[in-house]
Amino acid sequence: MENNKSNENNSKRGIGRRGFLTSSVLSTAGFVAGSAFLTPFADAQKSKTSATIMNNKNGQGPFPTKGMAAYSPEGPLKIMDFERRALGPKDVAIKLHYCGVCHSDIHTIHEDWGKVQFPQIVGHELAGEVVNVGSSVSKFVVGARVGVGTMVNSCRHCSECQSGHENYCLNGNTQTYASKDKDGSITQGGYSTFVVVDEDFVINIPAAMDLAEAGPLLCAGITVYSPLRHWGVTTGMKVAILGMGGLGHIAVKLAKTLGAEVTVFTTSPDKVADAKRFGATNVVINKEGADYSSYNHTFDFALDTIPYKHNMKPFIPLLKRDATYCRVGVGKVSDDIEAGQMSLVGFRNAIAGSNTGGIRETQDMINFCALNNIKPEIIKIPMNGINDAWKKVVDKKARYRYVLDVQSV
Repeated sequence: MENNKSNENNSKRGIGRRGFLTSSVLSTAGFVAGSAFLTPFADAQKSKTSATIMNNKNGQGPFPTKGMAAYSPEGPLKIMDFERRALGPKDVAIKLHYCGVCHSDIHTIHEDWGKVQFPQIVGHELAGEVVNVGSSVSKFVVGARVGVGTMVNSCRHCSECQSGHENYCLNGNTQTYASKDKDGSITQGGYSTFVVVDEDFVINIPAAMDLAEAGPLLCAGITVYSPLRHWGVTTGMKVAILGMGGLGHIAVKLAKTLGAEVTVFTTSPDKVADAKRFGATNVVINKEGADYSSYNHTFDFALDTIPYKHNMKPFIPLLKRDATYCRVGVGKVSDDIEAGQMSLVGFRNAIAGSNTGGIRETQDMINFCALNNIKPEIIKIPMNGINDAWKKVVDKKARYRYVLDVQSV
């Protein structure tokens, strides 16, 4: 994604979770809400926002960009000036307006998931406006409201990519940040003012959705939507959501909308009222030594969004026979999960994992949220507020997703 060299010249027309676990772990994975107003072209026609074409080589780039970069695992994020690559034939140039703050960003810079090449700009919940397109772009026009999630490329030809699961690319996809791009450079993320991305990895944001609220859905939203759809959560099912932070609070809203009865397990008593407001029927305070036996063999599915190592043993007995306990929250990769062997075999239960989703499924998720008025709870912050926001995320004080106003830089 980053490149200081110009690609081949283009036509002058002006139309137009993070899943980084380690280099050895690939990112993961529908509901199709295909109405006309959700298409990129229709959405672009409805957008009244005027797009300003970059004044560099007729808007073809390279594009001067500012971002908030980490220069070490522990130091504060600081302003960095750099360039986004010139437009290739299938590239979309996007002026960013917002970027969600994901716990994955913090894990990455702290090197919980592997070594990082610094300086590094993170952020994979991008939302903005198309300001120019490459000569072969067919999906987007200037003025379109768009987003970019956790990946910006994949091999395109393996069986997973061909089936719409680019996040499972057998040859490894290119993550939005801290990933080696096709030109050998390291991708830089969305805590920045501008981005250039291949059109096949750009998401259309429906006109009904606020751009600031769209960003967090591109990681947090798809990370919980994908397993809820994969395991068939629907009317009449009972679902447990463990943890109610950036991922968990969206999971509650989605599971409720899908028709499930939701029970939230949280370590934060002050989140009880919020959990019920988001759609939970029951809220249980999760603490060491708590007795959950009244929920034994209750749940058809459990979704664990907790981003730290924790003891899973008390929760496996709460599953019905053949039910699955799925983890989407990930702490340090060096930490082992803790689960009781006998409780698993006793009722034929399964432990699974899931991480983000493919491009097609991500678009489905955005459409579903727009149609059902599902949105994250956000707090907008300026770029210079990022270091304080990270501290609050680690201290469990976020309510519930910080969103950077990236143009405030």
